[in-house]
Amino acid sequence: MKRALPFLTLILLLAGCVQTQATMLADFDLPPVHPDDVVIYLSESDIVGDWEKIAIIHAQGDSQLTRESNMLRKVRERAGEIGANGILIEDIKEPSVGAQIAGEVLGTGSTRRGRMIAIYVTVN
Repeated sequence: MKRALPFLTLILLLAGCVQTQATMLADFDLPPVHPDDVVIYLSESDIVGDWEKIAIIHAQGDSQLTRESNMLRKVRERAGEIGANGILIEDIKEPSVGAQIAGEVLGTGSTRRGRMIAIYVTVN
C-alpha cells in the first residue's frame, strides 16, 4: 500500500488539473506573450484599441479540485503561448448543485467548463 500511495496521489493531482485546447482561427505567427501580460476582458466594450480574434480556447477541470482562478491562469498561459495578449471570456459554466452531489456520490466528479476567445489587441 505504501508504494501505491504516491501513484494514487499523482493520479488525483493530474485529474484535478485544468485542461485547455486552442482552436486557431487563422494562421498567425505571433511571438509568445508572458501570461502576466495577457489581459482578461469580460466584454468587447472593455477592449480599447483594434483587436483580432486569434483562437477559441476551451478549458475544463474538476469543479471540486480546481478553482475558476486556476482555469483563468491556465487559459492565460495557453493564450500567451500562441501570441495572444488578451482573452475575451465568452462563457464559464459551473456544474449544478445536483451534478456536484451526483458526482460525489458516484465518484465521477463534476466538470467546470469555459470558452474564451484569445485575441490580439493593438493599441492606437
